[in-house]
Amino acid sequence: MDTLALIGLAVIGAIAASVLALIPALHIYNVAGLVILAAGSLSSILSPDRLAMLLLGMVVGYSMLSTIPATFLAAPDESSVFIVLPGQKWLLQRRGYEAVILTGVGGLGGLAVVVALSPIAGEAARILRQVVAPHLGWILAAIIAFMLMSEWPKAGERGRTRIGRFLAAWTGLGAGLLTFLLSGLLGFIIMYRSVVPTDIAFQNLLPAFLGLFAVPMVLANFIMGARVPEQHIATSLDVSPSHLLRGIASGTLGGLFAAFFPVVTGGVGGFLAAHATAQRDDRVFILSQGASKAVYYVGGFLLFFIPGLNLARGGMAAMLSTIYTPASPPDYFTAVAAIAVSGAVSFLMLIVLARFAIFVVQRIPYRVTNAATLAILVTLIAALTGPGGLLIALAATGIGLIPTLFGSRRMNCLGVLLLPITLNMLGVGPTVARWLGLI
Repeated sequence: MDTLALIGLAVIGAIAASVLALIPALHIYNVAGLVILAAGSLSSILSPDRLAMLLLGMVVGYSMLSTIPATFLAAPDESSVFIVLPGQKWLLQRRGYEAVILTGVGGLGGLAVVVALSPIAGEAARILRQVVAPHLGWILAAIIAFMLMSEWPKAGERGRTRIGRFLAAWTGLGAGLLTFLLSGLLGFIIMYRSVVPTDIAFQNLLPAFLGLFAVPMVLANFIMGARVPEQHIATSLDVSPSHLLRGIASGTLGGLFAAFFPVVTGGVGGFLAAHATAQRDDRVFILSQGASKAVYYVGGFLLFFIPGLNLARGGMAAMLSTIYTPASPPDYFTAVAAIAVSGAVSFLMLIVLARFAIFVVQRIPYRVTNAATLAILVTLIAALTGPGGLLIALAATGIGLIPTLFGSRRMNCLGVLLLPITLNMLGVGPTVARWLGLI
């Protein structure tokens, strides 16, 4: 199939994912798993290379458009949780549209950097892989330590006594540690004794992530019954070239880190980059998170297309690698061109669909939209993972409510991945699983 036709398939994938991304908490990996299963019966018209371009476009579209439900409907994925609080703050200030577009600008900038770096990415990735491969375990352990140590008391000097102030300070800190440990325990259970049927094992993490990240926020919004104020459709963005440069550079740095290292998500990568570059401005933060998420999803998938490397980072590459392996430089540079074109199309879709989302949330009571979102989440979990998935989601929701109730970081919920996989890389995971009675 010629290059233009393959790029066209990527654009079709981007458009489809742009619309699907509006469905709260419907992750593109879940859709991709179903597409790959269906591709077997459509092999005469959807060959592996065509399927790869379609999925690449879907990843690009999702990375750009998933910010809409995260901002307006508060159903984030694991890479959007850092955008939600600033985005919702802007939403209450009638600037939700501006927050969404600013995130998209960051994502578009991040994709531009990925395309610009593509000629040297292959050799750089090979060298970096050789250097860090023996050290992944302790690197991930250091990331966990930094995440937990950077949780800071939020109670200030409240409390009349030293004990009172101590307890007030440790309420949030203790909640953060408890969230990380409980989510890590859930991760061990999913990894070693999952109750999800083996024939849908590729959806294994779906109920956990929805329970940890999406359901608690939807429940909180439903109970509080907040009303979305009338939104202002900005015709320009209040950002300077300095804001753009700092935000995109910081986010791209975090996204590249997350794209290369296993388990580290775009949100964590953006968090680390923000600390490393000392960014505090809301505009820079939103830009950086948009760039980080786009580079994490798309850059990580692009690593799979590098000839001779075929590094499977992220769920999309892992699923696709079972039926397709890029074999030549033309495959790689076709993927790069597809990213550039589908990224531009996705940004245009973002402008249009953000306005549509505002139209919906301003005419339907927020409690109704959150009730509908919750119904979609429960239906999705039940349809894709059955009763076992609902059980996992229920446990995950209890854990995910801890940060909501006690004001700790939602990022600690990523212990569901970080703790078991890091311990496995350090060689002690099976021992811990044995202590827990899982094997």
